[in-house]
This record gives sequence, structure tokens and C-alpha cells, in this order.
Amino acid sequence: MSIAAPSPIALHDPPAPGRRTAFVVGALYLVTFLTSVPTVALYRPVLEHSDFVLGAGSTTSVLAGACLEVLLALSCVGTAVVLFPIARRHSEAAALGFVASRLIEGGLILVGVASLLSIVTLRQDATLADPAALRMAGETLVAVHDRSFLLGQSLMPAISALCIGPVLYRSGLVPRAIPLLGLLGAPLLLASDVAILWGSYSPVAPLAVLAALPIALWELALAVWLVARGFLPATGARGPAVGD
Repeated sequence: MSIAAPSPIALHDPPAPGRRTAFVVGALYLVTFLTSVPTVALYRPVLEHSDFVLGAGSTTSVLAGACLEVLLALSCVGTAVVLFPIARRHSEAAALGFVASRLIEGGLILVGVASLLSIVTLRQDATLADPAALRMAGETLVAVHDRSFLLGQSLMPAISALCIGPVLYRSGLVPRAIPLLGLLGAPLLLASDVAILWGSYSPVAPLAVLAALPIALWELALAVWLVARGFLPATGARGPAVGD
């Protein structure tokens, strides 16, 4: 009596997570770019002119920038929430760290939005209050925005890269050059943020821009890859892959 040969044990790498999941993560990363870049110009009237709180200039661009940043905060958190079930199969601690850093980033973005919207509110009472006091209040709120931007949109992306970068690098879910860019850029951005915090140079100085470039490129590269190609088969998963 012949015995049928047993089916071969699957020794191959686990299959890649669902294509839809990859597309959503990549799309959310792209949304963070599309909503963050325009605010530099949209916020210029309130950030660069101390008389804005007294009624100078239009509030339209500031309100538009605030709306974009609310969407930015939500999409930042969304990237971590959607990616968490996949990342935790490789390192639950790193996945939780990624979620926490994105939550903090989103919260600090909203703090900055609230500070600028408060200036818009103060404008409405500009004719009833002391102009010098209003100008001081406006400058204080701008300072709150600037520091929340430094901690939220500069420091936290570096922390996020240090959390999720090793997971993506070890698992091979994306080409290793992509997370490697983030892992190399994170210490550079952290050092730059410390220098800005201690007043070595301004957040718009050329050194600050250069230091932020690798992290920006890593997130953009990750977004484009996930939207266009999706996840690769994981090489180090500790459980079944996450599907759609």
C-alpha cells in the first residue's frame, strides 16, 4: 500500500499583508505631505506680521491652513493606527511606540492650530482692547505655535522613524533602503532640533532644512512605494500576515 507523500511544509516567507492596507497607509502618508506643505505659505500673514491680531491682513489663508492641519493631525494618527496590526507582529513595543509618537504629533499639531485660531478670535475684539496688549498676546500665541511645531512636526517624526524604521528594515516589508534613510536621518534631525531649542540657529535656517530633508524623503518614499507596490513578503513575522 502506497502512502501519499505529505504536503510540503511551507518554509517560504509569510505572504505580504493586504494590498489594500498598504495603499491606505501610503495614501495617508501622502495626505500628510499634501496638508503640511501649503501651510508654510498660508500661515505667513499671522506668523510674520505682528499687526495681524490688530486686523491687518486677511484671515482666509489662516483658516484654510488650520483646516489643512486638522486633516494633517488626523492622517498622522491614521498612519499609525492602520500600520499597527502589521508592525506588532514583528515588534509590539515598537508598534506601540510608533502609535504613541504619532498621537503626540497629532496632539501637538492641534495645539498649534488652536493657538493660531485664538489669534483670529482676538482680532474680532481688536477695536475694544489695548493694541499693545493684543500684540503681546498675539506674539505669545505665535511662540506657542512655533514651539509646538518644533516638538510636533520636527521632533516626533524623528521619534516615529526610530520606532517603525527598524520594524520595516528587519521584516523586509519594503525595500530596506527606505527605512534605512529614516534611520540615518532621525539622529540628524534630533540633533538639529536640540540645536534649535538651544538657540543655535532658527527653524528656517539652511542647516535646519537640510537636517529635516532625509526624514521628509523617507516618509515620501515609503508613501509612494506603498501606494504603487504595496508590502513585500515579510521575512521575520511572528504570526500570520495581516490581510485585508
